[in-house]
Amino acid sequence: MRRKLVAGNWKMNGSRAALAELDAIAAAAAAAPGIDVAVAVPFTLITAAAERTPALAIGAEDVHEADSGAHTGCVSAAMVKEAGAGFTIVGHSERRADQHETSHDAWAKAAAAHRQGLNVILCCGETEAERDADRAERVVQAQIEKSVPDNADGSWFTLAYEPRWAIGTGRTPTLEEIASIHAIARSKLKTLIGDRAAGVRILYGGSVTGANAATILATDNVDGALVGGASLTAAKFVPIIEAAASL
Repeated sequence: MRRKLVAGNWKMNGSRAALAELDAIAAAAAAAPGIDVAVAVPFTLITAAAERTPALAIGAEDVHEADSGAHTGCVSAAMVKEAGAGFTIVGHSERRADQHETSHDAWAKAAAAHRQGLNVILCCGETEAERDADRAERVVQAQIEKSVPDNADGSWFTLAYEPRWAIGTGRTPTLEEIASIHAIARSKLKTLIGDRAAGVRILYGGSVTGANAATILATDNVDGALVGGASLTAAKFVPIIEAAASL
């Protein structure tokens, strides 16, 4: 049985002062031993976050696909691991849209992270235009096919479905739409990696809040949540952790 995972993504937000929010988040995680809780913070905060809350899984929001080299301004998987990260997010929709990253880029980054012993949350999801054109299923299937490493398994790999149009907008798909995409994602994973697909968690991401978390997390094939804005404060993130723990 797959354990629920509630993962926060601070994006380009936060400061050393903001790390005080992790104290209550870590306490909520400790009070919910039946689930996993993780927070990805900006590169500049990884070491301080890992030292402040050693029992909480701290991760990076991205890594470069190369182990080292002339890549000015980029950060490798080995670097974030040395800084204290235990996982990384790759293929996030905002990087696909803003930095024009491809599914191949996400695949290469996932492989690089795994080489360095990091766990990986790999994101997929359609745009509003793609959903309106009834292409959401095909887009998600194609992204999974091109992004998931051949050796992926649940011991280190997690998939996150995040419809781009739901991120930070307050809009969410219906529960039926979420269940449909997650079932399609599970089926595609099984095609790619066989029986190992059963152990891979599939998270939902996109305007998850304390108010809607319980119903979303109780949906078939939803194994947790990837949370953006609501993970920046304990007041908003802890209710999501509690909702996951109650299931």
